[in-house]
Amino acid sequence: MRIATRIAAVAASAAVILGGAVVTAPTASAATAKPCATEYGKPFPHKVKTKNGVHLRSGPGTKYTSKGLLRNGVKFNAWCYPEGKWSYGRVKSGPNNGKWGWVNIDYLRA
Repeated sequence: MRIATRIAAVAASAAVILGGAVVTAPTASAATAKPCATEYGKPFPHKVKTKNGVHLRSGPGTKYTSKGLLRNGVKFNAWCYPEGKWSYGRVKSGPNNGKWGWVNIDYLRA
């Protein structure tokens, strides 16, 4: 009888610990949230238009670090334009494929 009580206590403790982890874990939407107050609801496809390339930035402006250089013709799916001349989106081709970041809209064409 004592062994059954211990097994029940261990199982109850594990359930409490695992249940607490689920409650305190961040939601998937919070982990993948984009920095846009309003979005298009779907990606708006563009291509990069430049002679020398344009930087994919970590934020909306040249003071932010470059995450990579996008060459002419690279596909970029814009999700929003919350910061005037800067678009936030995801690179869809080239060496930076899959990266999210900011691109100056002067270097994008629909």
